[in-house]
Order: sequence, then C-alpha cells, then structure tokens
Amino acid sequence: MAGNKNPFAKFLKHFESGHVLFKEGEEGEDMYIIQSGRVAIKKKVGEGDTTLAILEKGDFFGEMSILERLPRSASAEIVESGDLIVISGEIFGDMIKANPEIAVRMLRKYSIRLRETNRQIEQMLEQGIRPPAQASKTSSPAPAADAASVTIQGEALAYFISTQSGNVFPIFKPMALLGRFDSVTGMQPDVDLTNEDHSRNISRRHARVVLKNGTFFVAEEIGTMNGTFLNGEKLVTGVLTPIKDKDELVLCRLPLKFKVGAVR
Repeated sequence: MAGNKNPFAKFLKHFESGHVLFKEGEEGEDMYIIQSGRVAIKKKVGEGDTTLAILEKGDFFGEMSILERLPRSASAEIVESGDLIVISGEIFGDMIKANPEIAVRMLRKYSIRLRETNRQIEQMLEQGIRPPAQASKTSSPAPAADAASVTIQGEALAYFISTQSGNVFPIFKPMALLGRFDSVTGMQPDVDLTNEDHSRNISRRHARVVLKNGTFFVAEEIGTMNGTFLNGEKLVTGVLTPIKDKDELVLCRLPLKFKVGAVR
C-alpha cells in the first residue's frame, strides 16, 4: 500500500492465544517480529516444558532457522493474542535493510552468547576440565543478572526524573545506558525505562550518558529508531553532546529531567 510506513505490513498475521507457532525439533523457514501480544518461548525439560522467556512488542525470534537452517531449538506459543510479522528467508535481507535496529540487536544477541561461551570455557580450563568439542555450538548464556546485584550502589553521580511519573533513576557509573529490558538478549540497561514506556517506543539500547573530565555527555545509540531530543534539539546518532543540570532529555515521547549530584 502506497505511503505505508511499515514495508512489512503485508506479512502481518494475527494469532490467537494458545496457538503454537512451532515446536522444538521442527524444521523452520520463518522468523517472527512481535507487533502486539506476547509469545512464550519454551524448552523441553524432562517430562514437561519450561518457559525460557516471555517476548513482547518489538522482540524477534526464530531467526536461527533462517541463518543456519537448523531445527527449532525451542517451542513458541502465543500467550496473549496479537499480531506478528512473519519473515521468510527470501525477504530476510530486505527486512535487515529496512529495520537496522533488528540487525544490531541480532548481532548483540550472538555477541552475548559468544562472550558467555568463552567465559564458560575459560572457567573450565582454570579448573582443569577439558571443554567438550562442541562447546561453542551448544553452550547457552546464563540468565542476565539484575543490574542492582552487580553495581556498587554508592552515591549517585547524577539522576533522571520522569516528568510523567516522578520516578527517579540514579546513575552510579561514569557510563550508563538508557533504554528498556531486552528479553531477547537478556540485557538490562543502567537506566531501565521499561515501566515508563507503556507503548514500547523506546529502544532497548536507546542512549548513553558519559561522564568525562567532570562533564556529562549524552549520545543516541546506533540502531535507535524513534529519536532522542535534548532541550528540543534532535541528537545525532553516536555523537556525544554535553548535558547539564536541569536539561530535558526526551526519548521518543518520554521526557526526563537531568539532575547532577546525589538523589535527595
């Protein structure tokens, strides 16, 4: 349809709750991008199934069947009725060109898996255990730790205040990521705006705040789709721009007030 902002709208399909998209071990030729609703990814464990993740708007899955032509490694079931874009191998390249954020997130997903596999192999070697020959192919990443459990919670360097809700988001590190929890990669940003963004328009990795030589900077992350604005001016992707006390940062349509110093 002319003027349609979504070039893949014709591949949009509606699925009712309870519908099984595919089962573990089946051959597959499609990947999926969720536009609405929720999907449970399940794995066979013993006599039953274990839910590995619940995916929602903007999440993708099933791409391994396109990239590697391997049987499905898990099952996928609709747990909340919604619309999904069904992408076949033939149009996969066009999808990547039209939506670079999907490509960037896909790369991050496999980067995390590779890094976790290397970490597991290093631990095994340190313990004198010989890694299995297929370790790099079969290892899967450990669940992402809660950010609060790995960050030393000292005095905040700065913080954001949501203009809409009044919620406070402290920054404890000289480099902090702003965005939403990514259930595909397991990545949780330092400033997690998942509960602030009910329409799911903010990217998982939307922007970052950097403290250098006593000055704070903000930059939009590569792959961000819906824009980042500092005091009304659109940021250029990847370019560090100074941000000062009381400045307003808008991620898509979510306004945040920036404050320097500890939360009081």
